[in-house]
Amino acid sequence: MNTKPIAVIKVGGDMLLNDVDRQGFASNLKDLVDAGWCCVVLHGGGPQLNELQELHGLVPTKIDGRRITGDDDLRVVKQALCGEVNVDLVASLIGAGVNAFGCHGASGLLIEASKRPPMEFIGRGLVDMGQVGDVTAINVDLLNGLLSMDLVPVVASLGVNQGGQVFNINADTTVAAIASALGADLLILSTMVGGIFKDIRDQKSRISEVTSQLAAELISSGVITDGMIPKVQEALALLDLGVGSIVIANAAQKGGFLAIAKGEDSIGTRLV
Repeated sequence: MNTKPIAVIKVGGDMLLNDVDRQGFASNLKDLVDAGWCCVVLHGGGPQLNELQELHGLVPTKIDGRRITGDDDLRVVKQALCGEVNVDLVASLIGAGVNAFGCHGASGLLIEASKRPPMEFIGRGLVDMGQVGDVTAINVDLLNGLLSMDLVPVVASLGVNQGGQVFNINADTTVAAIASALGADLLILSTMVGGIFKDIRDQKSRISEVTSQLAAELISSGVITDGMIPKVQEALALLDLGVGSIVIANAAQKGGFLAIAKGEDSIGTRLV
């Protein structure tokens, strides 16, 4: 039975575009592992997917920031996430001395999902999102089994149903489901911005701690906008589901993850 604290880390594709950022992330993760943490990594790959779609002559289609995934798009999703992004990230982690195990949500029904029903959009009516799924279950036994072997699962954000249908799934909602299912002690949501700021152009305006009440005020005043809104709302909801601590931070900042694990407020924004 695992007695180590568990950290779940979500890293977006924008933070994995080059060797420097990948190596910075790998160094931070190595710090956590050396400090006695069990770690699970979930990654996306939006920029890499966009680039590969264009190479295949496909046009990325989004409505209000939500990606529509046709059959041809899904083929490229598999290639980008489970191929390029996952392999390069695992290689960087291994190079840093982390015992990384690359996989995807369809491995062993790790992330079980169902097809998302058509969604209502203002001015568009009901829209079929294609091969997009919603998480229905997480294979906790499989994750704990990998952790018990001192492996770091590095999971590409795909889902699968019992019939073997693969879906493209949102990495932010998926990592929330994983953190909740594991009862994680720490959830790190890594972004290029590296936290919540009163003024995104002023690094000194970083807000070190955000409560549900403050989050609502920041959303209504336009400080928290776009894709950060559901990220913050879903993260705050996890605090009621047993996740110990949640921090939005830059994954490449040297020593950042260890500082977060120690409860320091020198990096990122902690949600409480």
